[in-house]
Amino acid sequence: MMTRSVVAALLVLVILAVSVRDSNPAPASADKYTTRFDSIDVDGILKSDRLLRNYANCVLDKGPCTREGQELRKLIPDALQTECTKCSEIQKKQAGKVMAFVQLKHPDIWNAILDKYDPEKTFRKKYGYDEDDDEDEE
Repeated sequence: MMTRSVVAALLVLVILAVSVRDSNPAPASADKYTTRFDSIDVDGILKSDRLLRNYANCVLDKGPCTREGQELRKLIPDALQTECTKCSEIQKKQAGKVMAFVQLKHPDIWNAILDKYDPEKTFRKKYGYDEDDDEDEE
Protein backbone atom coordinates (compact mmCIF):
# COMPACT_ATOMS: atom_id res chain seq x y z
CA MET A 1 0.00 0.00 0.00
CA MET A 2 2.78 2.44 0.81
CA THR A 3 4.43 1.94 -2.56
CA ARG A 4 1.16 2.73 -4.32
CA SER A 5 0.42 5.83 -2.29
CA VAL A 6 3.72 7.71 -2.28
CA VAL A 7 3.39 9.43 -5.64
CA ALA A 8 -0.39 9.41 -5.48
CA ALA A 9 -0.28 11.21 -2.14
CA LEU A 10 1.37 14.07 -3.94
CA LEU A 11 -1.45 14.29 -6.42
CA VAL A 12 -4.19 14.17 -3.82
CA LEU A 13 -2.44 16.80 -1.70
CA VAL A 14 -2.24 19.09 -4.69
CA ILE A 15 -5.88 18.57 -5.62
CA LEU A 16 -6.97 19.13 -2.07
CA ALA A 17 -4.84 22.21 -1.53
CA VAL A 18 -6.32 23.97 -4.52
CA SER A 19 -9.88 23.28 -3.43
CA VAL A 20 -9.71 23.82 0.33
CA ARG A 21 -10.45 27.18 1.96
CA ASP A 22 -10.27 26.56 5.71
CA SER A 23 -9.94 29.49 8.10
CA ASN A 24 -8.84 27.27 11.01
CA PRO A 25 -6.61 24.60 9.53
CA ALA A 26 -4.75 22.19 11.74
CA PRO A 27 -1.17 23.44 11.75
CA ALA A 28 1.59 21.35 10.32
CA SER A 29 4.25 20.14 12.68
CA ALA A 30 7.85 19.46 11.76
CA ASP A 31 7.05 15.78 11.28
CA LYS A 32 3.57 16.00 9.66
CA TYR A 33 1.82 18.01 6.95
CA THR A 34 -1.28 19.97 7.84
CA THR A 35 -4.46 17.92 8.25
CA ARG A 36 -6.62 20.66 6.77
CA PHE A 37 -7.07 18.53 3.65
CA ASP A 38 -8.38 15.46 5.44
CA SER A 39 -12.09 16.30 5.26
CA ILE A 40 -12.30 17.27 1.60
CA ASP A 41 -14.75 15.48 -0.71
CA VAL A 42 -12.26 13.73 -2.99
CA ASP A 43 -15.05 11.92 -4.84
CA GLY A 44 -16.67 15.22 -5.76
CA ILE A 45 -13.43 16.54 -7.21
CA LEU A 46 -12.74 13.37 -9.14
CA LYS A 47 -16.25 13.40 -10.65
CA SER A 48 -15.65 16.82 -12.22
CA ASP A 49 -13.37 16.62 -15.24
CA ARG A 50 -13.17 20.42 -15.31
CA LEU A 51 -12.09 20.71 -11.68
CA LEU A 52 -9.61 17.87 -11.94
CA ARG A 53 -7.99 19.37 -15.03
CA ASN A 54 -7.86 22.84 -13.47
CA TYR A 55 -6.11 21.43 -10.42
CA ALA A 56 -3.70 19.44 -12.56
CA ASN A 57 -2.90 22.57 -14.58
CA CYS A 58 -2.07 24.37 -11.35
CA VAL A 59 0.35 21.66 -10.31
CA LEU A 60 1.90 21.55 -13.77
CA ASP A 61 2.37 25.34 -13.98
CA LYS A 62 0.00 25.43 -16.95
CA GLY A 63 -2.80 27.45 -15.40
CA PRO A 64 -3.83 29.66 -12.51
CA CYS A 65 -3.17 28.41 -9.02
CA THR A 66 -4.37 29.45 -5.61
CA ARG A 67 -2.00 30.40 -2.81
CA GLU A 68 -2.60 27.00 -1.24
CA GLY A 69 -1.70 25.25 -4.49
CA GLN A 70 1.49 27.27 -4.80
CA GLU A 71 2.45 26.35 -1.24
CA LEU A 72 1.76 22.70 -1.88
CA ARG A 73 3.83 22.61 -5.06
CA LYS A 74 6.76 23.48 -2.84
CA LEU A 75 6.02 20.46 -0.62
CA ILE A 76 5.98 17.89 -3.40
CA PRO A 77 9.76 17.32 -3.52
CA ASP A 78 9.81 16.85 0.26
CA ALA A 79 6.93 14.39 0.10
CA LEU A 80 8.78 12.38 -2.52
CA GLN A 81 12.01 12.39 -0.54
CA THR A 82 10.34 11.38 2.72
CA GLU A 83 8.07 8.78 1.06
CA CYS A 84 5.06 10.67 2.38
CA THR A 85 5.91 9.88 5.98
CA LYS A 86 4.55 13.32 6.87
CA CYS A 87 1.14 12.48 5.36
CA SER A 88 -1.77 11.60 7.64
CA GLU A 89 -3.39 8.18 7.35
CA ILE A 90 -6.46 9.80 5.80
CA GLN A 91 -4.28 11.52 3.20
CA LYS A 92 -2.69 8.18 2.34
CA LYS A 93 -6.12 6.55 1.87
CA GLN A 94 -7.32 9.45 -0.25
CA ALA A 95 -4.12 9.23 -2.25
CA GLY A 96 -4.81 5.61 -3.14
CA LYS A 97 -8.27 6.52 -4.39
CA VAL A 98 -6.96 9.45 -6.43
CA MET A 99 -4.10 7.42 -7.87
CA ALA A 100 -6.34 4.62 -9.05
CA PHE A 101 -8.86 7.02 -10.57
CA VAL A 102 -6.35 9.26 -12.34
CA GLN A 103 -4.28 6.37 -13.67
CA LEU A 104 -7.40 4.72 -15.15
CA LYS A 105 -9.39 7.73 -16.29
CA HIS A 106 -6.77 10.43 -16.93
CA PRO A 107 -3.41 8.83 -17.77
CA ASP A 108 -2.38 12.04 -19.53
CA ILE A 109 -2.59 13.94 -16.24
CA TRP A 110 -0.90 11.15 -14.31
CA ASN A 111 2.04 10.95 -16.74
CA ALA A 112 2.44 14.72 -16.91
CA ILE A 113 2.64 14.98 -13.11
CA LEU A 114 5.12 12.12 -12.91
CA ASP A 115 7.20 13.69 -15.70
CA LYS A 116 7.30 17.03 -13.91
CA TYR A 117 8.05 15.81 -10.40
CA ASP A 118 10.11 12.73 -11.24
CA PRO A 119 12.00 13.65 -14.44
CA GLU A 120 14.85 11.21 -13.74
CA LYS A 121 12.28 8.44 -13.09
CA THR A 122 13.94 7.72 -9.75
CA PHE A 123 10.74 7.20 -7.83
CA ARG A 124 8.91 5.47 -10.68
CA LYS A 125 11.68 2.88 -10.86
CA LYS A 126 11.78 2.53 -7.10
CA TYR A 127 8.04 1.85 -6.90
CA GLY A 128 7.61 -0.03 -10.18
CA TYR A 129 5.42 2.47 -12.01
CA ASP A 130 7.17 1.88 -15.33
CA GLU A 131 7.38 -1.91 -15.12
CA ASP A 132 5.69 -2.32 -18.51
CA ASP A 133 7.91 0.21 -20.31
CA ASP A 134 10.63 -2.02 -21.77
CA GLU A 135 12.45 0.91 -23.39
CA ASP A 136 13.11 2.46 -19.96
CA GLU A 137 14.77 -0.64 -18.55
CA GLU A 138 18.53 -0.91 -18.52
